[in-house]
Amino acid sequence: MKINISKYVVVGCTMLLLASCSSDFLEQTPTEFISESAATADTKALYLSLNGIHRSMYIRYEDQGQTGVGGIMQQMDIAGEDLVYTAANGWYRSVYDWTAASNENSGEVRFPYRTFYQIIRNANAIINNADAAKGPQQDKDITKGQALLYRAFSHFQLVQIYAKRYVNGTVNAQDGVPLVLTTQDIVGRSSVEDVYKQINDDLDVAIGLLKGYKKPNNSHLDSGVAHGLKARVNLVQGNWLVAADNASKARVGKNLMTTTEYTSGFNNYANQEWMWGSHIVELQTAYFANFGGYMSRNFSSTVIRACPKAINSKLYNLIPVTDVRAAIFSKTGQHPNIVLVSNAQKFPYTSQKFLSVSTGDSRCDVPYMRAAEMYLIEAEAKARLGAADAAQVLFDLVKKRDPFYVLSTKTGQALADEVMFQRRIELWGEGFRFMDLKRTNSALDRSGANHNTIYTGNVTTVPASDKRWQWLIPKSEINANPLVKQNDL
Repeated sequence: MKINISKYVVVGCTMLLLASCSSDFLEQTPTEFISESAATADTKALYLSLNGIHRSMYIRYEDQGQTGVGGIMQQMDIAGEDLVYTAANGWYRSVYDWTAASNENSGEVRFPYRTFYQIIRNANAIINNADAAKGPQQDKDITKGQALLYRAFSHFQLVQIYAKRYVNGTVNAQDGVPLVLTTQDIVGRSSVEDVYKQINDDLDVAIGLLKGYKKPNNSHLDSGVAHGLKARVNLVQGNWLVAADNASKARVGKNLMTTTEYTSGFNNYANQEWMWGSHIVELQTAYFANFGGYMSRNFSSTVIRACPKAINSKLYNLIPVTDVRAAIFSKTGQHPNIVLVSNAQKFPYTSQKFLSVSTGDSRCDVPYMRAAEMYLIEAEAKARLGAADAAQVLFDLVKKRDPFYVLSTKTGQALADEVMFQRRIELWGEGFRFMDLKRTNSALDRSGANHNTIYTGNVTTVPASDKRWQWLIPKSEINANPLVKQNDL
């Protein structure tokens, strides 16, 4: 990593920013920056710095489409097969047609890399200074624990996007991503194994520091979120026992949504099922750059009017009509129960899962973790273990979505496949599909569905062995830091 700013942070309602990932970003120290030492001098300052990281999750970055982590979630689904572009006027087209992944100068490739390393460096300021700050030990632990989760989460996202997949039972010596553990690190790429080890170490420490912490709202991270991230990470690693155990712990005290809540627009981070999300307040709205400005159905933006997001028609047609998840898509595209502007284009299978405040207000809270995902992780891990209660865990979730669902009699891989189907319809649009395909070593297959090959650049299938599953490291990073080696071009 190449550092341009290592001693200054932005605090409060603006972005907390210590350094960039490339040499051309923010060469000067703006007046709203304060020194790192001042931003971490006492626990009050630590909380303010932590709120800066919370805020950085949903701000606008370089351009309108770069809507914080919500924008990266879109990229991860757009690169898969379950999210469909209905027209040409859509952002992230080069992600959809898979040209961005092999273009080291692409802004789409650069966006996740810079975003997550900015979060990491800001988290490091808290992690490495919290113990010396003035104030109660409990407050030091709370801020440090959450900062560790942000660092672990960001390294985890990066290693999934830019490195080869983790393979359980092997050495995993393949190049991962730079492990940045201080605000001044200039390092090359660590191995995939070492990156996952650090991620798990950070999660374990955070779990201990956050034990007993009652967070004020779901923008903050607690031990439940820590266990949820631990479950995600170990699912990718194939550590089924660890994944199942942490998924079970993560959802303690959380309830699944009612049918009414499920169809209300996925726009309230206080929902009883949400574990972690961003609340977009009116004074901090990014207008057209909000998550709802791209993924909602009802906001009146050019991209939503012209190119509403749709579900893969083959996938939709497998959803039982009695399942509430069928109701968050409109097979005809007419959406009779929500308000659309008069000139909104209508296409079959379009989504109304995410709804903004109104046609003129794009605010929509961003979901990063829900209890439903924890059921799915536990069920998948137990299915792969051959555990007797795997089907029951899946039943406990799906019965809430479909009252006619019956306990599956499948076992082993067949049951795991059923869990994967449920993941696809439950987590649609929440940023998981590309990474699910990659972690399971599965090919991309958009054939026979409602994808228009003009918009996909004729990318209908991509073998699991294709090098484009590893996005290229941004050229600006390679230029700034000769220690960083590029992926195969």
